Amino acid sequence: MQAVILAAGKSTRTYPLTLTRPKPLLPLANKPLLAHTLDRLKGIVSEAIIVVGYMGSMIEDRFGYEHEGIRLKYVDQQEQLGTGHALLVARPHVRGKFIAMAGDDLYAREDILACADHGSAILVAEHREPERFGVIMEENGILKDIIEKPASPPSNLINTSFYVLQPEIFGILSSLQRSERGEYELTDAVNALARKTSVHCVKTANHVAIGYPWDLLGADGAIRNGQNAIGKDCLIEGEVVDSSIGDSCIIKGRVRGSVIMDNVIIEQDSVIEHSIIGSGTHFWGIIRSAKEARSIVNGKSVPAGEFGAAVGDNVTAKNVDIAAGCKIWPGKTVTGAITKDIS
Repeated sequence: MQAVILAAGKSTRTYPLTLTRPKPLLPLANKPLLAHTLDRLKGIVSEAIIVVGYMGSMIEDRFGYEHEGIRLKYVDQQEQLGTGHALLVARPHVRGKFIAMAGDDLYAREDILACADHGSAILVAEHREPERFGVIMEENGILKDIIEKPASPPSNLINTSFYVLQPEIFGILSSLQRSERGEYELTDAVNALARKTSVHCVKTANHVAIGYPWDLLGADGAIRNGQNAIGKDCLIEGEVVDSSIGDSCIIKGRVRGSVIMDNVIIEQDSVIEHSIIGSGTHFWGIIRSAKEARSIVNGKSVPAGEFGAAVGDNVTAKNVDIAAGCKIWPGKTVTGAITKDIS
């Protein structure tokens, strides 16, 4: 079997972290998100076709053409015309029944296997905020409809963007019209397929969606299971609790519940809680988290749960006190009290 991994999107919601890397290269327990995906496909698929676009060469450079026995092939989605279009550009390389999946979410191996048992399937999950996703309508385990981000969701079951499909989906994709947002939607094609044949709904409690910077913290913690992940060539003189520390870092302050990327220096007396610090950053100061933080994403205030801040790559922060929910763009030099995004 093959897997088509959709990894072309720009992901503005995860800025500033994805200003300098594509989302599939965000680190989870010091390993790229896409590496975790490929690890879970091992022994299930023989080839992964990775649809790339935004900063796609970084993905190809990182993974090459083989991972743990899985052949890797790259297809460039030159125009970002939606998930349906992304899958369609992989059409010449697909042979028989295949997996189609998002390249920026985490899926459990047992769920992949359960879906693969069916001729056509969709992985679905319960979610407390279904209005953020495609909402699933099903009957006796068979898909009836996917309703995209309804204001009043008729169900709390969501689409996890993981499918097992047959090649007939490409004929449906070829006849799609653009959606209201001007894209070719894979969900429209799956809805059309569900009107013709049985698409089985496989329920999971293991799906981890990474839509915002703070989602990285939850995914990272789930993989580490309460343990620290410490990279190579690090100097740890401070306190590190329930965190990931990348390679070649110097930690002299206190880090709790956070993701620290490679080549970061955290100076003495610094405190970082429930935050993400980008590669090459030099940090003196404090980031305090809030239990119910909010953050501005694409101009809107959104709930972030327990969160401190997201600091981009190569930031110099000196004597800072950063409020919960703030984000700092790559390459910035900041000092003093920070109460809003620095972009």
